[in-house]
Amino acid sequence: MEMIKAVLFDLDGTFADTAPDLAYALNRTLEAFDRPLLEYKKIRPVVSHGGVALIRLGFGLEPKDEGFESRKAHLLSVYEENIARHTRLFDGMDEVMNLLERQHMPWGIVTNKPAWLTDPLMDAMGLSERSSCIVSGDTCEKNKPHPMPLLHASELIRVPPPQCLYVGDAERDIRAGNDAGMQSAVALWGYIQDEDQPDEWNADITLETPEQLSLLLQPD
Repeated sequence: MEMIKAVLFDLDGTFADTAPDLAYALNRTLEAFDRPLLEYKKIRPVVSHGGVALIRLGFGLEPKDEGFESRKAHLLSVYEENIARHTRLFDGMDEVMNLLERQHMPWGIVTNKPAWLTDPLMDAMGLSERSSCIVSGDTCEKNKPHPMPLLHASELIRVPPPQCLYVGDAERDIRAGNDAGMQSAVALWGYIQDEDQPDEWNADITLETPEQLSLLLQPD
Protein backbone atom coordinates (compact mmCIF):
# COMPACT_ATOMS: atom_id res chain seq x y z
CA MET A 1 0.00 0.00 0.00
CA GLU A 2 1.08 3.58 -0.64
CA MET A 3 1.83 6.02 2.15
CA ILE A 4 -1.38 6.64 4.13
CA LYS A 5 -1.85 10.21 5.37
CA ALA A 6 -5.55 10.07 6.34
CA VAL A 7 -8.18 7.46 7.17
CA LEU A 8 -11.88 7.71 6.38
CA PHE A 9 -14.44 5.33 7.87
CA ASP A 10 -17.91 4.13 7.04
CA LEU A 11 -20.02 4.62 10.15
CA ASP A 12 -22.44 1.73 10.73
CA GLY A 13 -20.62 -1.58 11.01
CA THR A 14 -17.14 -0.15 10.56
CA PHE A 15 -16.58 2.66 13.01
CA ALA A 16 -19.43 2.13 15.45
CA ASP A 17 -21.58 -0.86 16.38
CA THR A 18 -25.00 0.69 15.76
CA ALA A 19 -26.83 -2.61 15.25
CA PRO A 20 -28.28 -2.91 18.79
CA ASP A 21 -30.14 0.40 18.49
CA LEU A 22 -31.27 -0.20 14.92
CA ALA A 23 -32.48 -3.68 15.86
CA TYR A 24 -34.40 -2.16 18.76
CA ALA A 25 -36.02 0.35 16.38
CA LEU A 26 -36.99 -2.37 13.91
CA ASN A 27 -38.54 -4.57 16.57
CA ARG A 28 -40.51 -1.67 18.03
CA THR A 29 -41.77 -0.97 14.50
CA LEU A 30 -42.72 -4.60 13.98
CA GLU A 31 -44.51 -4.52 17.31
CA ALA A 32 -46.38 -1.34 16.34
CA PHE A 33 -47.63 -2.96 13.15
CA ASP A 34 -48.53 -6.30 14.79
CA ARG A 35 -45.70 -8.29 13.24
CA PRO A 36 -43.53 -10.88 15.04
CA LEU A 37 -40.23 -9.66 16.42
CA LEU A 38 -36.94 -10.75 14.86
CA GLU A 39 -33.88 -12.17 16.56
CA TYR A 40 -30.93 -9.80 16.80
CA LYS A 41 -28.68 -12.21 14.90
CA LYS A 42 -31.02 -11.96 11.91
CA ILE A 43 -31.11 -8.16 11.96
CA ARG A 44 -27.42 -7.41 12.55
CA PRO A 45 -26.03 -8.33 9.09
CA VAL A 46 -28.61 -6.09 7.36
CA VAL A 47 -27.93 -2.92 9.35
CA SER A 48 -25.26 -1.52 7.01
CA HIS A 49 -27.82 -1.31 4.22
CA GLY A 50 -30.05 1.17 6.04
CA GLY A 51 -33.74 1.65 6.66
CA VAL A 52 -34.88 0.33 3.29
CA ALA A 53 -33.18 -3.00 3.93
CA LEU A 54 -34.53 -3.20 7.47
CA ILE A 55 -38.13 -2.66 6.34
CA ARG A 56 -37.60 -5.19 3.57
CA LEU A 57 -36.32 -7.69 6.15
CA GLY A 58 -39.05 -7.08 8.69
CA PHE A 59 -42.06 -6.63 6.44
CA GLY A 60 -41.10 -8.03 3.05
CA LEU A 61 -41.97 -4.67 1.49
CA GLU A 62 -40.22 -2.73 -1.26
CA PRO A 63 -40.11 1.09 -1.48
CA LYS A 64 -42.86 1.09 -4.12
CA ASP A 65 -45.24 -0.95 -1.95
CA GLU A 66 -48.16 0.49 -0.01
CA GLY A 67 -47.29 0.94 3.64
CA PHE A 68 -43.54 1.01 3.09
CA GLU A 69 -43.05 4.71 3.80
CA SER A 70 -45.16 4.73 6.96
CA ARG A 71 -43.21 1.81 8.41
CA LYS A 72 -39.88 3.34 7.46
CA ALA A 73 -40.88 6.67 9.02
CA HIS A 74 -41.86 4.88 12.23
CA LEU A 75 -38.56 2.97 12.26
CA LEU A 76 -36.48 6.12 11.83
CA SER A 77 -38.48 8.01 14.43
CA VAL A 78 -37.89 5.30 17.02
CA TYR A 79 -34.24 5.13 16.05
CA GLU A 80 -33.79 8.91 16.33
CA GLU A 81 -35.20 8.80 19.87
CA ASN A 82 -32.90 5.90 20.85
CA ILE A 83 -29.88 6.64 18.69
CA ALA A 84 -27.20 6.00 21.29
CA ARG A 85 -28.79 3.69 23.86
CA HIS A 86 -26.34 0.86 23.20
CA THR A 87 -24.23 2.07 20.26
CA ARG A 88 -20.51 1.90 20.97
CA LEU A 89 -17.26 2.12 19.06
CA PHE A 90 -16.00 -1.28 17.99
CA ASP A 91 -13.32 -2.66 20.31
CA GLY A 92 -9.97 -1.23 19.28
CA MET A 93 -11.38 1.72 17.32
CA ASP A 94 -10.56 4.20 20.06
CA GLU A 95 -6.94 3.09 19.87
CA VAL A 96 -7.00 3.64 16.10
CA MET A 97 -8.22 7.21 16.59
CA ASN A 98 -5.63 7.89 19.28
CA LEU A 99 -2.87 6.58 17.03
CA LEU A 100 -4.00 8.72 14.12
CA GLU A 101 -4.21 11.81 16.30
CA ARG A 102 -0.76 11.23 17.79
CA GLN A 103 0.58 11.14 14.24
CA HIS A 104 -1.43 14.25 13.29
CA MET A 105 -3.23 12.26 10.62
CA PRO A 106 -6.81 13.40 9.94
CA TRP A 107 -9.65 10.92 10.18
CA GLY A 108 -13.28 11.29 9.23
CA ILE A 109 -16.61 9.65 8.57
CA VAL A 110 -18.23 9.05 5.16
CA THR A 111 -21.62 7.39 5.55
CA ASN A 112 -24.88 6.97 3.69
CA LYS A 113 -26.73 7.73 6.94
CA PRO A 114 -28.55 11.09 6.61
CA ALA A 115 -27.09 14.03 8.51
CA TRP A 116 -30.12 14.33 10.81
CA LEU A 117 -29.13 10.94 12.23
CA THR A 118 -25.37 11.04 11.72
CA ASP A 119 -24.74 14.32 13.53
CA PRO A 120 -26.69 13.49 16.72
CA LEU A 121 -24.99 10.10 16.89
CA MET A 122 -21.50 11.56 16.54
CA ASP A 123 -22.41 14.21 19.14
CA ALA A 124 -23.71 11.55 21.53
CA MET A 125 -20.43 9.64 21.21
CA GLY A 126 -18.48 12.85 21.80
CA LEU A 127 -16.66 12.56 18.50
CA SER A 128 -17.94 15.42 16.35
CA GLU A 129 -15.10 17.72 17.39
CA ARG A 130 -12.43 15.05 17.04
CA SER A 131 -13.28 14.07 13.47
CA SER A 132 -11.74 16.10 10.65
CA CYS A 133 -14.84 15.68 8.50
CA ILE A 134 -18.30 14.13 8.59
CA VAL A 135 -19.87 13.45 5.20
CA SER A 136 -23.40 12.07 5.42
CA GLY A 137 -25.62 10.44 2.84
CA ASP A 138 -27.29 13.74 1.96
CA THR A 139 -24.19 15.95 2.06
CA CYS A 140 -23.54 15.52 -1.66
CA GLU A 141 -25.80 15.05 -4.66
CA LYS A 142 -24.93 11.35 -4.76
CA ASN A 143 -24.05 8.83 -2.08
CA LYS A 144 -22.06 5.61 -2.04
CA PRO A 145 -21.30 3.60 -4.15
CA HIS A 146 -20.71 6.84 -6.08
CA PRO A 147 -17.26 8.26 -5.26
CA MET A 148 -18.54 11.84 -4.84
CA PRO A 149 -18.81 11.75 -1.01
CA LEU A 150 -15.29 10.39 -0.68
CA LEU A 151 -13.87 12.97 -3.05
CA HIS A 152 -15.67 15.66 -1.03
CA ALA A 153 -14.14 14.30 2.18
CA SER A 154 -10.70 14.35 0.55
CA GLU A 155 -11.17 18.04 -0.22
CA LEU A 156 -12.37 18.81 3.30
CA ILE A 157 -9.35 17.20 4.96
CA ARG A 158 -6.94 18.44 2.25
CA VAL A 159 -5.39 15.05 1.62
CA PRO A 160 -5.25 13.75 -1.98
CA PRO A 161 -7.33 10.61 -2.61
CA PRO A 162 -4.34 8.30 -3.27
CA GLN A 163 -3.06 9.08 0.24
CA CYS A 164 -6.41 8.32 1.90
CA LEU A 165 -7.49 4.92 3.17
CA TYR A 166 -11.22 4.23 3.20
CA VAL A 167 -12.42 1.48 5.53
CA GLY A 168 -15.88 -0.05 5.11
CA ASP A 169 -17.86 -3.23 5.65
CA ALA A 170 -19.97 -3.27 2.46
CA GLU A 171 -19.19 -3.75 -1.21
CA ARG A 172 -20.45 -0.26 -2.03
CA ASP A 173 -17.84 1.16 0.36
CA ILE A 174 -14.99 -0.53 -1.43
CA ARG A 175 -16.38 0.37 -4.84
CA ALA A 176 -16.70 4.03 -3.82
CA GLY A 177 -13.20 4.08 -2.39
CA ASN A 178 -11.66 2.47 -5.44
CA ASP A 179 -13.54 4.74 -7.84
CA ALA A 180 -12.39 7.77 -5.84
CA GLY A 181 -8.79 6.66 -6.32
CA MET A 182 -8.32 5.89 -2.64
CA GLN A 183 -6.82 2.87 -0.97
CA SER A 184 -9.53 0.62 0.43
CA ALA A 185 -9.90 -1.85 3.29
CA VAL A 186 -12.72 -4.25 4.22
CA ALA A 187 -13.72 -4.23 7.88
CA LEU A 188 -14.48 -7.90 8.43
CA TRP A 189 -15.64 -7.15 11.98
CA GLY A 190 -18.63 -5.34 10.49
CA TYR A 191 -22.05 -6.37 9.24
CA ILE A 192 -21.02 -8.91 6.63
CA GLN A 193 -23.91 -11.00 5.30
CA ASP A 194 -23.59 -14.74 4.66
CA GLU A 195 -23.87 -14.27 0.90
CA ASP A 196 -21.22 -11.51 0.80
CA GLN A 197 -17.89 -12.30 -0.84
CA PRO A 198 -15.55 -9.59 0.49
CA ASP A 199 -12.52 -11.25 -1.08
CA GLU A 200 -14.10 -10.41 -4.45
CA TRP A 201 -14.65 -6.71 -3.73
CA ASN A 202 -11.19 -5.71 -5.01
CA ALA A 203 -10.12 -4.04 -1.78
CA ASP A 204 -6.44 -3.37 -1.21
CA ILE A 205 -6.57 -5.14 2.12
CA THR A 206 -8.97 -7.01 4.41
CA LEU A 207 -8.83 -6.47 8.16
CA GLU A 208 -10.11 -8.88 10.80
CA THR A 209 -10.02 -6.37 13.67
CA PRO A 210 -9.41 -2.66 14.34
CA GLU A 211 -6.18 -3.76 16.04
CA GLN A 212 -4.91 -4.90 12.65
CA LEU A 213 -5.63 -1.42 11.34
CA SER A 214 -3.59 0.05 14.20
CA LEU A 215 -0.67 -2.19 13.23
CA LEU A 216 -0.99 -1.09 9.62
CA LEU A 217 -0.86 2.58 10.66
CA GLN A 218 2.06 2.26 13.05
CA PRO A 219 4.99 4.48 12.01
CA ASP A 220 8.07 2.64 10.74
